Amino acid sequence: MEQQAIPSADAASLRRPPVLQRLIRRDKMPLLVLLLAALVGLLAGLVCGLFESCVHWLAQQRVDLLADRPWWQLGLLGFGFSALLGLVGYFLTHAFAPEAGGSGIPEIEGAMDDLRPVRWWRVLPVKFFGGVCTLSSGMVLGREGPSVQIGGNLGKMVADIFRLPKEHGHALLAAGAAGGLAAAFNAPLAGILFVMEEMRPQFRYSFLAIKAVGISAVMATLMLQNMEGQSPVIMLPHYDAPALKALWLFLFMGGCFGVLGFVFNKLVLACQDGYLALHQNKRHRFVIIGMVVAGTFGMLSLFAPSVTGGGIELIPHLTGGDYAMATLFIIFSVRLVGTLICFCSGAPGGVFAPTLALGTLFGVIFGHLFHSAFPDLGIEPGAFAIAGMGALFAATVRAPITGIVLVTEMTDNYQLILPMMITTIGATLVAQWLGGRPIYSQILERTLRLAARQNRGESSIATG
Repeated sequence: MEQQAIPSADAASLRRPPVLQRLIRRDKMPLLVLLLAALVGLLAGLVCGLFESCVHWLAQQRVDLLADRPWWQLGLLGFGFSALLGLVGYFLTHAFAPEAGGSGIPEIEGAMDDLRPVRWWRVLPVKFFGGVCTLSSGMVLGREGPSVQIGGNLGKMVADIFRLPKEHGHALLAAGAAGGLAAAFNAPLAGILFVMEEMRPQFRYSFLAIKAVGISAVMATLMLQNMEGQSPVIMLPHYDAPALKALWLFLFMGGCFGVLGFVFNKLVLACQDGYLALHQNKRHRFVIIGMVVAGTFGMLSLFAPSVTGGGIELIPHLTGGDYAMATLFIIFSVRLVGTLICFCSGAPGGVFAPTLALGTLFGVIFGHLFHSAFPDLGIEPGAFAIAGMGALFAATVRAPITGIVLVTEMTDNYQLILPMMITTIGATLVAQWLGGRPIYSQILERTLRLAARQNRGESSIATG
């Protein structure tokens, strides 16, 4: 009986080892997504590093330009120069990409839930150049929220360029957000946890998405460290772990932070509504109000720099005992009001860093009070300042694990993890007991309500 010949293709497949056959038949999409996540992380680290450098450079140029002038010239020119920067930032935002206003983190959360569009071709230039102008003007704003939005938009840009399916596009969006936060704080683990904890209602959990987020955060941190070095963002002394009998003080302080975080979130939403009533979303009013705010804080930054700016540079001076108790109260009060005025105005800037500075101020005030009331415990006020830094973040954002890891990576004080855990958990529980909700979720809900109202108004005009 004549044997049937085997086709050449089948014969070749029989000669291949089983492992090679599995590799050939395996879906290449997961590998592509991970490679693109690495690319997104590199881009996020590069762009966010350039963003930070531009903010510092322009702010320094503003100060150098006004140096060695009489006080009245310093005030007038300081107001005018910062107002001009505010004009650019507010106009770009309102005219080309309103979603670039504010922190940008709620916009990324809305995009991950398919509730907000991601117009990266508009948001990226507006957030970059507008944010550079407003942050360098001296306003009480942070670069961390913008970095998250920039990173997320870079992830969406890469997903669109490579025409990825919707599911993988969401993974790159989340990966870009993690890379942006990691690059802003030089904190890769905090970037990963922020997406998985704070954005947990929107993040679409899968093993591939988690790996993409981790790869992006690592690559963004490597890019940033290659540009700026490996040192922590905040250079602080290494404090000893407090005695066990002193830990109840951290729990008490955490409860007070929970009240502060609850009130702060309420004030943010109220101030945003107040600004909306003032400018009524009309461009000329929006820009003029923004110019006045930017000019005022620009002038104030020349005479009292401790109450302006993001506040990260202020933290080492607060923990070093450079200020008396009364001065700390004044700085805290002015910075609290300044944070509300600047952030709620709709400027392209975040509330992340100002919140950390407020937490540090509140914590160091508690530290001085406890140090005077319980001198036998031997607790340094700086330990309370570091614990407070993460506590206010946890009370407002409601992401305690991220707050603990973020502060630990930023300050390199790993021995204070236990008191930080006690403080942040106390702050979170009290804020939740009072009925508080995460600030970014509340801002997103407000944005969606305003967008729906605007759409109803436009449709009624069209039908009328």
